[in-house]
Amino acid sequence: MVLKQIIRYVIYFFIVLLILENIQKGIINGYFIIFLILLILMLPVCRFPYQKYKERKMLKQVAKAGIHEIDKMDGHQFEMYLKALFKELGYKSDVTKGTRDFGADLIMKNDKKKVVIQAKRYGYNNKVSIGAVQEIYSAMPYYKADQAIVITNSYYTTAAEELAKACKVRLLDRKTLIHFINKVNPSVEAKTVRQTVEPEQRKCPTCEGTLAQRISNAGNTFMGCSNFPRCQHTENVAK
Repeated sequence: MVLKQIIRYVIYFFIVLLILENIQKGIINGYFIIFLILLILMLPVCRFPYQKYKERKMLKQVAKAGIHEIDKMDGHQFEMYLKALFKELGYKSDVTKGTRDFGADLIMKNDKKKVVIQAKRYGYNNKVSIGAVQEIYSAMPYYKADQAIVITNSYYTTAAEELAKACKVRLLDRKTLIHFINKVNPSVEAKTVRQTVEPEQRKCPTCEGTLAQRISNAGNTFMGCSNFPRCQHTENVAK
């Protein structure tokens, strides 16, 4: 942002120099000077409609990608959705067995290469840490993969981004995931996956009951214990 402002002021400076130089040479008249001054003053105003256009375009991309449906998925549903995405690209993919996945949630292969993926379905206010990069990077030699990718609906910490760059691990954050989905233009929508794929069953950390996806009176999705009302443990699905 600061760099853009500096560039803008430099451009203004050279325009003023050009005007003064041409005044001395008698090339331009007063009306043209007034026109240039008005043009300079109008530049910030002209940027406003363009910014609004970019905002509308981004909102359309978000809606098309179904990112808010992804926010409501659990980890298993997110993996299934990514599997469907990469199938559209010609990959054959399998979800690894959770207890022995060696850092990879998906292993995908086409005629040219094998790719390992770690899927991180987070609340978009929570950043993915460096551990995800370390795990997927260590999974590459085990699965003899050619590429490692971490995909999240959130963002990454600075440390995770720096390590990924050094290790050549590809990171897809919330913004790049939206662009990726729109580029693939999958036949299966995120909403369809969320509604048809059952969330992975997990034990309640409070009473060892089963956590199940539920809808509150306010319409929010959450994970609730099967032993309710005796156990009132809940977990947010979409943050």
